[in-house]
Amino acid sequence: MKSVHSVFFERRRRRSEWNATIISKVAVMMVGRLNLRVALGVLCIVVLLLTLFWSHCGELSRRPIGSVLSNALSERNVASEEIECMINGEFSVACRRDRDEIYVPFTFIHKYFEIYGKLSVVDGVEKFEWSHSYSKIYHPKKKYDPRGTFTTFENYNVEVRDRVKCISGIDGVPVSIQWEPRGFYYATQIAQFGLAHYSKNITEPEPRRRVIDDGEKHLESWIVSKDAYMTREYDSTMQTNILKFATTDHVSSQVWLKVNISQDFVLSLDLMLKPNSSLTVVLQNKDRKETVYLHYITSLQLISAQEDHIYYGIGVDAAWRRITRDLIIDMQKGWALLDRPKRKSPRNKFKISSIILCGSGSLDNVTVSSSEHMAQFVAAARWLAAHQRPRTGAWPVPARRRVAGTDLRPGWHSAMSQGHAISVLSRAYYRSGEPAYLRAAQRALYLLDVPSHAGGVKALWMDKYVWYEEYPTTPPLFVLNGFIYTLLGLYDLHILEGENSISLAKKMFDDGMTSLKTLLPLFDTGSGSFYDLRHFTLGVSPNIARWDYHATHVNQLYLLAGLDDDPILINTARRWEGYMQGKRAAHN
Repeated sequence: MKSVHSVFFERRRRRSEWNATIISKVAVMMVGRLNLRVALGVLCIVVLLLTLFWSHCGELSRRPIGSVLSNALSERNVASEEIECMINGEFSVACRRDRDEIYVPFTFIHKYFEIYGKLSVVDGVEKFEWSHSYSKIYHPKKKYDPRGTFTTFENYNVEVRDRVKCISGIDGVPVSIQWEPRGFYYATQIAQFGLAHYSKNITEPEPRRRVIDDGEKHLESWIVSKDAYMTREYDSTMQTNILKFATTDHVSSQVWLKVNISQDFVLSLDLMLKPNSSLTVVLQNKDRKETVYLHYITSLQLISAQEDHIYYGIGVDAAWRRITRDLIIDMQKGWALLDRPKRKSPRNKFKISSIILCGSGSLDNVTVSSSEHMAQFVAAARWLAAHQRPRTGAWPVPARRRVAGTDLRPGWHSAMSQGHAISVLSRAYYRSGEPAYLRAAQRALYLLDVPSHAGGVKALWMDKYVWYEEYPTTPPLFVLNGFIYTLLGLYDLHILEGENSISLAKKMFDDGMTSLKTLLPLFDTGSGSFYDLRHFTLGVSPNIARWDYHATHVNQLYLLAGLDDDPILINTARRWEGYMQGKRAAHN
């Protein structure tokens, strides 16, 4: 039998064990609740982070790395400080420093490395677009055809160039001021003008045309002052009814037509003016009080301008001629004489308000259209055929040109002029069937076989490989783009003579292609191309092609790669295109 003390201690032991059990259970429950709260908290945080990530990942994936980093810096509210950057120990540039990162102004990078950039907005997000080249490459969609567009010339607008003084009122072709401010006819520029319009005629839709007065179906009500007269009569030369007019010397004596034509500004008409006569087209600005008077006068004067009046001489012969004028171009060239700044989109802001006739003469087939590309192409072809030297088949350049330390005196020749002219004349023969154009193209070959030192344009590399010189210097320069344009002229003539024919043009083209494929690696800089090889022939600093000329090289090589399957052409074109995207040749 247990004693009272033993019973007492047994009960205390059991009570202590029960209390410990209760306490341990309570502790477990408390820990469990605590872990659940922590787990729930962590889960909430994870869900929140995932939500934020998915809401921004699409934006981040579309944004440049640099913009993400810059935003990260701004979010950290880390203040940058100005720091002086020493550039090769030559000069300094004010830069910005953020911890271990240095930010150099893009205005410096643009000039120093010839890199291009601009701010733009895409999908409501402002971005900075960086590019190594400002030029565009056009990959041929089909094999080059001499009957079709000339390379990428449908994108050319020769007449708007600053080095074009104006479009001649007599010949309808550009007058160059490239090396002579007084202006001269430059066969290369005239041919490019013709080839551009020929190509646009193929690629652009049919132009809009509005016949104003043709003497037959479309008859306008011209306003005739009291001391002037106008009559409609049959003309035996034109073999149609024409409008004949005459005014007195009084200022108010006029025959004029009020019109209201917007959007289209190419005026075409058949015109015969007697001495001291003129046709005036009045342009009005639709947004403000501004009037421009374009006067086409019987004169040999090229162009002149005074205040709002711009004058073009159209010759002095009292004979019928077809006039085609881009009124906006004529207005802009007049503004250039007055040193007025260029304006954007003047075609949207002006309208043709009236046509005024003064003196005496006749006109017919007055038309306003959106374009007249074939008429402008024909003007170039006719000029080239009419002004070719019959003995040499050449178009001398009547301006002095200094290139690579050499003076080319007025009367020098250019293989590029010859090649471009052949391309124009070949197409003119194809479109018209007139043998005179074909004969002129064939005569143009003669000069290509005459050495530069003898007044021609042919050079030899290592006394073996023929090269047709754009600038016939001694020693030769071996300009690349002009040489390839000459090759294209030779190819154009050969195909239009008959692809299976054995001709001088074919032999010259084949010889030139052999030279090109042999010398092409010499034009590779590893990051661009050389304009010429003067660093070889003259021992001077290299003449690196700027990006627009480099793009021309690439476009030319892609085109030739469609005519010749030698891999050097297509491989070089692809590599050089990569240079325009920042790629470089590997180094050791």
